[in-house]
Amino acid sequence: MWNYVSEKTIGVAISHLDGASIPHGLTLQLGDLVEITQICEDWYLGVNLRTPSLQGIFPCSYVQVRPTSDQERCWHYDDPVVEEATNVLREWGVIWNRSFVRRQREQCTMLRSAILDLMDWRLQLMTGTFTLDHLRDLRLRITSHIDSGNRKLGLDLVPRIDERIVGPDTLGVYQLYNVHVTSAEKNRSATWNSTLPARGGKNAESRPATHHLYLSMRHFGCSLGEDAEVYFVLYDMQHSRYVSEKFLVKVLKEGFSSYIGKANNSATLFTELGSADLKKDLYLVVQVVRLGRLLYTESSKKPLNQTYRRPHAVAVLPLAELLADANGLGAEDEEEREYPLKLYQSDEKDYGLWQHELVAKKSTSKFSLLSGQISQGVVVSLRLLRGELAALRHEYIHLLKNIALTQKLGFPDVIMPGDVRNDLYFVIERGEFERGGKSSSKNVEVTVQVLDEFGRPIQNCLYGASNVDGVTQHHSVVLYHMNGPVWYEMIKVLLSIEKYYGAHLRLEYRHCSTKDKTEKRLIGFSFIPLMDRDGTVLPDGQHQLLVYKVEDSARLKDPSVSYLQLPYSTKQVQSVAVQATSSIASSSPSCASFQRNGRESVTVAFYLCSTKLTQNANLLSLLKWKSHPERITDTLNLVMRLRGEELVKFLQDVLDSLFVMFSDAEGNATPHSGLVFEVLVNILSLLDDSKFQHFKSVVDAYITDHFSAALAYKGLLSCVQQCTDRVHSSSDCKHEPIQQCFRAFEILFKLVIQSRRLYARAMLENQKEDDFRQFLQSLFATFNKVASLCSDGLVNTQVVLLRNIYTVVEQLSQILSQAEAAKLLSSLIDSLPKEPHPLIATARMQLVLTTVRGPLFTESSAARAILLATICRQLRLHLSQPLVTSFCTETLGHMMNFYRNMSMADDTTEDNVWYRDVETIALATLAVLIQAVQSAQKTDSNVGPLVACLLSVLELLDQGHYDRLWSELSERKPLKDFLLQLFAVLRTLARQGEHVFPFEWSTMHCVVNRVMLSALDQMTQPLVAYFLDCGWFDSQLWSNYFDLAVSFLTQPSLQLEKRTAGQRLKMVRAQGGDMRVQMGFQILTMWNAIGDYKIHFIPSMVGPFLQVTLVPEPTLRRATLPIFFDMLDCEHRHRGNFKQVESELIDKLDVLVGENKGDDNYKELFNTILLEKVKSCDVTWQKHGKAFIGSITRLLERLLDYRNVMEGEENRDKRMSCTFNLLNFYKDEVDRRDMYLRYIYKLHDLHLSADNYTEAALTLQLHASQMGWSSQMMPADGHHSSQMEWQRKEQLYMKSIAYFDRGKCWEKGIPLCKELADFYETRLYDYGKLSHILRMQAGFYDHILTQLRPEPEYFRVGFYGQGFPLFLRNRLFVYRGLEYERIGAFTQRLQTEFPTAHILTKNTPPGDAILTSEGQHIQICNVKPVAEDHPVFDAGLVGFHEKIRSYYRVNDVRRFQLDRPVHKGPVDRDNEFKSLWIERTWLVSEHPLPGILRWFQVVDRHVEEIAPVQYACETVMSVNRELQQLASLHAAEPRRNINPFSMRLQGVIDACVMGGIAKYQEAFFNSDFLVSHPTHLEHVLQLRQCIVEQVRILEAGLTLHGKLAPPEVQPLHKRLVDCLAQMKQRLKEWGFPSPDTGARYANSQTPAALGHHHRRADSDAGIEYSPAKLNSSNALLNASLSMASDRVRAQRSLMAGGGPPSNRSSSSSSSLYGHLTVGEVGSEDEEDLYCKPSEILEKLQATNTAASVPLQPVHSTNSTTPRSAGSVATVSRAKSPRWANEYIFFSPASLRDSGFGTDRDSLASNNPVHSLTITRTPLSSKLPPTSLTQQSRHTHSSPNVHDTVDSTLSRTPPRQIAPPLPPRSSKSSFDESFMGGDSASPPPIHPKRVPKKGQPGIPSSLVMSPEAGESGTMRHHRPPPAPPLPPKSGYTASPMSPTPGTLGPPVTGPPPVPPHGRPAINNSTSFSNPLDLGSGSGSLVDEVCSLLAASGCRMMSNGSNKSPSPPASTPPPLPVLPPPDESLYSVETA
Repeated sequence: MWNYVSEKTIGVAISHLDGASIPHGLTLQLGDLVEITQICEDWYLGVNLRTPSLQGIFPCSYVQVRPTSDQERCWHYDDPVVEEATNVLREWGVIWNRSFVRRQREQCTMLRSAILDLMDWRLQLMTGTFTLDHLRDLRLRITSHIDSGNRKLGLDLVPRIDERIVGPDTLGVYQLYNVHVTSAEKNRSATWNSTLPARGGKNAESRPATHHLYLSMRHFGCSLGEDAEVYFVLYDMQHSRYVSEKFLVKVLKEGFSSYIGKANNSATLFTELGSADLKKDLYLVVQVVRLGRLLYTESSKKPLNQTYRRPHAVAVLPLAELLADANGLGAEDEEEREYPLKLYQSDEKDYGLWQHELVAKKSTSKFSLLSGQISQGVVVSLRLLRGELAALRHEYIHLLKNIALTQKLGFPDVIMPGDVRNDLYFVIERGEFERGGKSSSKNVEVTVQVLDEFGRPIQNCLYGASNVDGVTQHHSVVLYHMNGPVWYEMIKVLLSIEKYYGAHLRLEYRHCSTKDKTEKRLIGFSFIPLMDRDGTVLPDGQHQLLVYKVEDSARLKDPSVSYLQLPYSTKQVQSVAVQATSSIASSSPSCASFQRNGRESVTVAFYLCSTKLTQNANLLSLLKWKSHPERITDTLNLVMRLRGEELVKFLQDVLDSLFVMFSDAEGNATPHSGLVFEVLVNILSLLDDSKFQHFKSVVDAYITDHFSAALAYKGLLSCVQQCTDRVHSSSDCKHEPIQQCFRAFEILFKLVIQSRRLYARAMLENQKEDDFRQFLQSLFATFNKVASLCSDGLVNTQVVLLRNIYTVVEQLSQILSQAEAAKLLSSLIDSLPKEPHPLIATARMQLVLTTVRGPLFTESSAARAILLATICRQLRLHLSQPLVTSFCTETLGHMMNFYRNMSMADDTTEDNVWYRDVETIALATLAVLIQAVQSAQKTDSNVGPLVACLLSVLELLDQGHYDRLWSELSERKPLKDFLLQLFAVLRTLARQGEHVFPFEWSTMHCVVNRVMLSALDQMTQPLVAYFLDCGWFDSQLWSNYFDLAVSFLTQPSLQLEKRTAGQRLKMVRAQGGDMRVQMGFQILTMWNAIGDYKIHFIPSMVGPFLQVTLVPEPTLRRATLPIFFDMLDCEHRHRGNFKQVESELIDKLDVLVGENKGDDNYKELFNTILLEKVKSCDVTWQKHGKAFIGSITRLLERLLDYRNVMEGEENRDKRMSCTFNLLNFYKDEVDRRDMYLRYIYKLHDLHLSADNYTEAALTLQLHASQMGWSSQMMPADGHHSSQMEWQRKEQLYMKSIAYFDRGKCWEKGIPLCKELADFYETRLYDYGKLSHILRMQAGFYDHILTQLRPEPEYFRVGFYGQGFPLFLRNRLFVYRGLEYERIGAFTQRLQTEFPTAHILTKNTPPGDAILTSEGQHIQICNVKPVAEDHPVFDAGLVGFHEKIRSYYRVNDVRRFQLDRPVHKGPVDRDNEFKSLWIERTWLVSEHPLPGILRWFQVVDRHVEEIAPVQYACETVMSVNRELQQLASLHAAEPRRNINPFSMRLQGVIDACVMGGIAKYQEAFFNSDFLVSHPTHLEHVLQLRQCIVEQVRILEAGLTLHGKLAPPEVQPLHKRLVDCLAQMKQRLKEWGFPSPDTGARYANSQTPAALGHHHRRADSDAGIEYSPAKLNSSNALLNASLSMASDRVRAQRSLMAGGGPPSNRSSSSSSSLYGHLTVGEVGSEDEEDLYCKPSEILEKLQATNTAASVPLQPVHSTNSTTPRSAGSVATVSRAKSPRWANEYIFFSPASLRDSGFGTDRDSLASNNPVHSLTITRTPLSSKLPPTSLTQQSRHTHSSPNVHDTVDSTLSRTPPRQIAPPLPPRSSKSSFDESFMGGDSASPPPIHPKRVPKKGQPGIPSSLVMSPEAGESGTMRHHRPPPAPPLPPKSGYTASPMSPTPGTLGPPVTGPPPVPPHGRPAINNSTSFSNPLDLGSGSGSLVDEVCSLLAASGCRMMSNGSNKSPSPPASTPPPLPVLPPPDESLYSVETA
């Protein structure tokens, strides 16, 4: 019962569900949201939120329930990224599934990872708990991931701006194209493994050049016992200098931990590394400094009075690998990498060079590993970050929080105006000191401090590392016993600018003793001022300082003593002036106490990095020019050579100074104005450098806020004009200053405009500006003059002018009107020459593009009107020039986007400005644009932007624009040319659109098609008005229109069938419907409009219109198919026939259907619609039209069949059939020789691939038969070169002969050899070729006689059911088997070709249920070929070689026979010959076999009945013929093996002696038979004569046998002679004449008595046949006669059996009286059509070689069984030829127990359909290894097992319902052979001899009681259902028997159980029939099934538990529900 859910419940589908498979079911896809409304047991009722209008039921296990409330939102329906991700996941899921099924491992793995990532990010986005920045980044990541995945999978790529999808509703065609290009460039380098793109969507090229290196010390593995300092610094190996400041990590003596490291700030960021820095050979240097005692070896127990900084160890790390990725294109920053570093020690004398030597010299011998290192010495983690520092702090907020910044020694690549830095780096490099009379060197420590001009220390201004606080004094490391120490220690001095004046550095040197004195002894000092006297900072570089002796530090603090007057460096000492000063100073009493030692010095180095201080004196002189006005010229010249870094520091001050020098107070020029202008231009040109480009904002701020020269504009304009005027007179080398002036136009004219504004503000309001305007006009006239010059030397200058002039106009528009500024610009552009230099043309179009983008064009309609005409002129001029096409397209594209935006904002009226502008553009540029696109399409260069521009123009044109365009092109010639060009361009775009826009750009293709459709609709008007209605018809123009329309309609981007369902829906919505239908109706309208002019397009338009009708759109097909009727009618009216339409239609159909176009629906519509048109219209050609339509329909049927089987090796035979059908069609129905030959070679190639050489040769003969031996030249084709006709025919003949040779069909090659020989001899006279061909012909004759050729088997195959293609459906074929192919292998081959087909197990005609079913059913059985009449069968041929005749028996045959036994009347159990009739079916194939196929359809079939006596005649005659063949063969070859001949004689004589002829005597040779059957008198006489003839043949054969038999066979020969004598005696007793008498009697019969006779083709000499026996051959008659003795049976098992020498895989004859012989008649070599139990056992022997449980041969419980009981021979039967096997006897009972119904009612019926009843189920798919081989051998060798009858037969119901069959895929080869053997027809019923009760040697348990006999247990048919009978007294029930009544011997004990779990078979158990494997095991079918089950063979299962299990209950009935409220589901699902 259905119950409503208590609250709103949402579920998510976790698996796919097909709603059509469940009544009232709801279709679900993975991930669908469903709202559950009701529940009933295991079922839900609800709606799918994706399709809320539908509701249905679905199992509970298919959804995951998620209850929701109003406050809780599970999904974000309003987020488009979430919705897009959901749709993409569904689409990718389908592709993932397909790649998994196709075993595409790599794609499957990558797609799985991508899906999981996308699902994870989608879930994060849906939670909504992240910050806005993180959500924005997440959306970018998702969209980038989607685009990258779609690109890799070849799916649609959407245009996207950031994460937002854009479309044609917001963007124009050109803008949409640019967005597509940008998105594609982003995705081209992205991968599924990438995360976020660069921030802001920037690509790799626009990525900031600034890099930062993050460093963190993770581990310090050294135990020093004292505190330590670990310094990190970047070192440039190439220049041997530091690149960055030092970073310090302090390590306490307790050790380093992450916690302590975090507290001590163990991480830093090395900032501002530029691209040039990353290219250097950088290393990370780690220096370890110990803080503690002077000597590390001193005892730590002593108190520590002094702490020294001592060098301890060093380590280096190369950064090349890390920095190598900095210039890569990765989408994200590198992750952190950890690096372990080993610490090394060396001699202290090289301490300053430790890192350099360790890195560069690799002198590791001087270094040793630091002792006490635990694992790694130092472990650091590094990470390279990119971008601006402020953005990185925001992005990596946790990583960079409170991190220390370690700055670079120098400025970054880009200097920002707001950057303020004032750092002076001071490096103590090395020193030289004297010992001073001591024996040991000094331990020098340097103390550094900064003092002001008064000698006071400046506090906290020294920094030893980037992350430490400033100190007043810095102490260097102490090097032990070094008079020449090398410190190389860097210190940063950080002072304010005002403190630099008068400040100096003082270095104090102290000796440190190891005795730990309280104070360090001062030994000297040095000093150096920070500024020179001129106010500049000390220059960068090394300075060698003097060392002054002082021992009392108090003297340095005495203010009365000043050392600043002393020289501080050796450079000063070398100066004469300084030396004089020194002498004066030394004499001064205040400085006399400081003595200098000339041999002692200290080398230091400085490096200034400041934005406020300068080291350049020339720059200071410029800033202070007023103090030295006489040196202005020199100063200005020196300033022009300054570096940019120095100038931009003081840019504002420099500009102020320059403008003061530029003009006086009245604005007049000064003597230095020209030079000042040059300096100004030089400084402004520096701002174009990327390093200083950000300083333009500083200049702008200066102009706006600080510039005050109100009169400077006059001088500036004058200088610009003078500079421009110098263009004419300057040489090439002097154009650089002029170009530099032009490059500075932007800032210069900003200065001019600001100066003019200041001037206008200061002047009165009535002040006129005419002078200023005139000055500008004059200036631009100069510009125009320069632009108009044509000189190669001026090209570069003109280019610079054009690139910078727009900024001038843009600045002037602030003072002048925009219209006036536009006029100035237009005049300059128009002044350029029409054919300028390419560089000038490029610069001009760049200027036009800049103009279109600028405000002059976009903001002012007046200026736009002036500029538009100029722009259009330039576009017309340059669109055809490939060099500037890109600028032209970009210009036009921007213009059309601008006008499109205007059109969307305004109404479309002709009064609007944009409307007129679009008209102007179309009239001016459309024709040129079309020509440019056409030219680009030919060269395939830059075609995309051009097409986008063309479509942008066409998009904005409406009816009024087109009318204006047609009126402008009113003349027919220009209008025709325009239309032809436009048609050609659009046709190429439709056909090759994927080359212009990638196929994945579906949005772009939708827009393109929409614009093209609209344009085509407009172009039909002039086509009709100017080229149809006026009476002037232009077929060329109309033909181009139709071609364009067809190309548009059939383009790939419009074929919705190739898209997924979601893509189809999206495309239909975007296109506003299916554009193909719209275009189809337009084509139909235009076709109907041309009337009688249609004849001009026949047959040229047949193919294009055929493509239209083949589009799989029903509406389009119905609308356009009548066009073909019009074509037929039109051609017939004009030409009297429609052969051209027919020919063209056939040609195009063959090509188009092969291209996978068309289907069965099209075939039906074509036939139906055209037939209706023909019938409805009264046309004279109605009859021919119907025939034509029928012919085309048949062609379509064949072409579709052929297309469906074009791929796959398993479809090769089907391709042959379809090719054969098409070949015959083109030959017989339409007589198309070219198509006929085409398919001949297709069939030939198929035969070669299948090694069908005979068929390939016969196929080539089809071509050769059409040619003669003339010398006419034949054109070349795809298979032959140009040659004469006889040469081509000779070539075909030779190839055919070679194929016949390989196919062993030499009889067919010989006529070709003869024909070639005659041609060579009589016409060509080429005896060389004649000799060769004759030798080949002779070889063929030899091969016929000597080579072994297997005789093929033939099979009748019926294909029943609607599941087969039309060329097979419900049709019957005769197949020619492959070499040595039996029916089992053949069946397996057909099952491979038709894997879903069901093999019918009965050989009865199928019923209507099978014929009309949707499945596939195949019926297979053997048939016997009937040889045609041939001279080789002439009876007069004596000594004829049998191999010659054997070929014609099985080749070149069309007729085949199929025999089936039927009982009529009462059946005599003792002699079944009396009622055994044969139903013989005759089949006639379409063509003889072999032919051009290995199979042909049966064209004729009839059935006849053979009477018992007539069949007996056939059987005896067949044996006679076989004996004669053997005798003649051994007579011709006496040395031939005698065994087959012996065995055949023995088999015939034994059968005759043991009662075979007696059965015939009893059945036919009595008066009762002749009285009841008077019409059979003829056959009785003939049988009598045949028996007599057989005796004669046996006598002759034994005579020959006696001569040829070796001694060991002579005993057998004697026995055969005795048996023959007994046989003759019995014949004499029965009244048979002697052989001679019989022959005379036969000869005395008149034709009237014997009827009309004629000689059969394959008859033996001396034997005549009546018409009733024409073409008859033997069939099996398993009549069991008297049993042979044990000796005979042993001989049968050991000796070779009789039979003719044949290579066929199955014999065409049977043993006498129907004995079924293994390998001859009843086993591998018997081709009968009935059940073949021996074939089953043979199959078991072949497939089960290794038995899991060996089974021994089964013997009877009585060991003294007499011969008549049929003891079992234990001799193993080895593999031998087909005549070397023993006999096997099968009784009807045994066949019945094996699963075949042999009930008498069915056998006796006249209807052959019900003659075979299968009551067993098919076997399982694969037979496990069992031990059935020995059992099958035992069964084969038991001749009397059929006498044992199972008593349960009487209790078995007549019909049983078989269990379901296993899947077809599980069918085994064993099962196929079993069914194949059965498929022919049921076996004949053999006459039985039931042993009498109590006969000696037969167990009593196997003897039938009279009651059992009376009850019918011995009858050979199943009785009607009856109650089960109680077991008789003589029966013993076996414990293994499934039923109480089963026969079996007593079992003495339980049998052993084999490993597979089935009870073993007792060796003492006897069987009731040959196929029983045990008393309780049932038939062979049961045994095999048991073995399969025991071995674990079962159907494969994937074992997956992920698929939801079906509900336990069936779907309940639906409740009565109101229709769903769709308003509840208004929110679309994700």
